[in-house]
Amino acid sequence: MNGPTSLWRLLRAKTAQNLVQNDLAGSNFALPAVFLSRFWWFCAGILLAFGLISGGLAYFTTRLPPLDLSAAQQLSPVVLDRSGQLLRPFTTPDGRWRLPVAVKDVDDHYLKLLFSYEDRHFYTHHGVDPLALGRASAQLLRHGRIVSGGSTLTMQVARLIEPRSERSLSAKLRQIFRAFELENRFSKSEILQYYLELAPFGGNLEGVRAASLAYFGKEPKHLSLGEAALLVTLPQSPEARRPDHSAALAKKARDRVLARALALGLFPAEDLRAAMRESVPTGRKYFPSLAPQVAENAVKERPDRKVHHLTLDLRLQQQLETLAHERAAALGPNLSVAMVLVNNASGEILASVGGADYFWHDRAGSLDLTKAIRSPGSALKPFIYALSFEQGLAHPETILEDRPSRYGLYVPENFDLTFQGTVTARHALQMSLNVPAIDLLSNLGPEKFLSRLRLGGADIVLPKDSAPGLSVGLGGLGITLQDMARLYTGLARGGEIIPLTLRLDETIARDSRPFIDPVSVWYVNDILRGAPPPNNALGGQLSFKTGTSYGYRDAWAIGYDRKHTLAVWVGRPDGAPVPGLIGRIAAAPVLFDGFFRIGLDPEPFPQPKNALIATSASLPPPLRHTRSDVPKSTFLASSGLKIAFPPDGARLDLRSSGESVDELVLKAQGGILPLTWLVDGKPLALADLRRQASYTPQGRGFSTIMVQDSTGASDSVTIRLQ
Repeated sequence: MNGPTSLWRLLRAKTAQNLVQNDLAGSNFALPAVFLSRFWWFCAGILLAFGLISGGLAYFTTRLPPLDLSAAQQLSPVVLDRSGQLLRPFTTPDGRWRLPVAVKDVDDHYLKLLFSYEDRHFYTHHGVDPLALGRASAQLLRHGRIVSGGSTLTMQVARLIEPRSERSLSAKLRQIFRAFELENRFSKSEILQYYLELAPFGGNLEGVRAASLAYFGKEPKHLSLGEAALLVTLPQSPEARRPDHSAALAKKARDRVLARALALGLFPAEDLRAAMRESVPTGRKYFPSLAPQVAENAVKERPDRKVHHLTLDLRLQQQLETLAHERAAALGPNLSVAMVLVNNASGEILASVGGADYFWHDRAGSLDLTKAIRSPGSALKPFIYALSFEQGLAHPETILEDRPSRYGLYVPENFDLTFQGTVTARHALQMSLNVPAIDLLSNLGPEKFLSRLRLGGADIVLPKDSAPGLSVGLGGLGITLQDMARLYTGLARGGEIIPLTLRLDETIARDSRPFIDPVSVWYVNDILRGAPPPNNALGGQLSFKTGTSYGYRDAWAIGYDRKHTLAVWVGRPDGAPVPGLIGRIAAAPVLFDGFFRIGLDPEPFPQPKNALIATSASLPPPLRHTRSDVPKSTFLASSGLKIAFPPDGARLDLRSSGESVDELVLKAQGGILPLTWLVDGKPLALADLRRQASYTPQGRGFSTIMVQDSTGASDSVTIRLQ
């Protein structure tokens, strides 16, 4: 008999039967002896239960220390993606899997089965169910030992918070007292959450989420009826019923839960019978381990947090990790592949692949190679050209010389050891010619080049005790893949730099700031879009650049469209040379395959209104070609040219009348006439024999003004019109 309802039904049936017999026989009415025996045992149990509760409360009120929840609140750290999906969990310090889980994250089928099997009156009692406890007490009086505990879920939580190995009357009274204390301090939902996080499921598994992932490889929100029933029964005897040790016992216990649900009519009978036919798992599955290096860093940086929300996208992370694994295996032994994918609009890192495979020890899989300092080879050339365009040193159609050149002791050579003679800047960058790039860098100045890269947020590392020289343009410096992704994101954003971020659960300053002139950046974007693609891709859809470091140690490919920037590195984690490791052959196919998997935006970058579209012959004279009669050095000697007005960083107020604004006078000093003025990359007029000019601003905002003399010397300022 289970509870007062069943007893009342039996009493009513037996009474009706005896009344009929009495009417027929004319005898006095009497209850059956068996029923009286059970009834009195139950009544005695109820009295004992109330006596124990009253006496126990009086005793433990003065004897028990305050409830200590510190151990129960020690959960496994978990790392989640941007939508809350699990990337990687970690064990607690004592080696247990105890994952945080909310009631709303658990399947309703599981909760209905749990309440029906463990605590049908959970939401109505105050920690102790007197009827269930009375039944347990009656069994204790009758058998002289504890047959069933009569515990509510709240009492089970009390036992889990303060574990006791013995099943004694004292331990039961302690649970009762703690149950009342829990009900007084916490809501039903909070108590249920404690149970969902602390219940044992065999081995080092605690909590329904850890068990669901370990046994079924899924979150507890998506359980089948059979899976839910198995998880309901395991905490009653977690070691004996472990499905990975005793599948037959686990199935038998699961079917009892389903039979109870069938008797109560909780679910359609056919669904429950189908659940009984489900097989039970015979082993444990691996926990998710996506973005393992990033997850480890996140936990290490914030050890006080248990839940880490990252900007990563689980789907994109999984796709790129699979790609890195496949390509590294195909490229050869000891090689690894690292990738960083950035959302251009927000600066959020959507995927970060630290290596080809975390568990490949021969490839140092546990290292986060996105933060390793490597030589970029030619991968920084686009920034030489962008700054040269900004400073008025060149235009995409400027004629450059690809011929043998010497800069002191430094003699640059092209990768293929050949020279192409006269080429445009566009062709030189698309073909990644070294000599024209160094020619531009010599005019720009390596210090200015490096300072602008650092302004973009890149942590540039130079060889110890060495001053910056022209070799920095061809990889004579160190930079990380993550910093490279940030610089190229600045190109994709039209010359604005924004910090990259990996965390959603903290507020950081994400304000963008000017990095390079937008017109100059558009020139570079347009040039790189026309670079010859690798064999596995079509051209004209992606702006990209490759790089190969000296000695074939690092292969790079960084590409971007309007939505995403993807940076790829290929090489050996130990930095050893790999003959034939070339960016265009090893890294560029990975780049294009990665964009194919995440989705490519084929639309070109919009052309700025101030862009100068011209042929080499129609350019202003100073931009038609670089000076070949000036001796090569680290950079061209200055002729003293300087913009006198407006000063750099000035804020100028413009009076307006309707849509027109005042003319702005520009003044220069020094330099060799004639001078050429450019505003936002666009020449104002033909060469002028005076040292001043004027122009009418198109509107308010930031503007870059540059002046160049006949020797190629230049100066520039950035102002704000308001």
